[in-house]
Amino acid sequence: MGKLLSLIVIAGLAYSGLYFYYGMSIHQLIEEQVDDLGLGALEIKGVDYSLQAPLSTHANVSADVIYHGAEATLDIRVQGHPVFSDEVQLELGGLQALRLTIGTDK
Repeated sequence: MGKLLSLIVIAGLAYSGLYFYYGMSIHQLIEEQVDDLGLGALEIKGVDYSLQAPLSTHANVSADVIYHGAEATLDIRVQGHPVFSDEVQLELGGLQALRLTIGTDK
């Protein structure tokens, strides 16, 4: 029973590391794509993806972005695996939410 518990703990630690590294890779790929499009002022605030995303070569990701005070959530489809594959494509699925801030920060 102790060996099984140890195996479960080790598998959980390995998967949590893969999950964390997957998020960092997706974040970096989105930043590179944005820079290639000439939108250097676009800031990526966060990336959300499902628990099963690191196990698949096709995933849907949501990215929260900020552009000159306007916040938006983008739906992005990931084709390929950013950790294990050399070829990864990001496809913009659509704009999920747009939040505008009116006023000045003082």
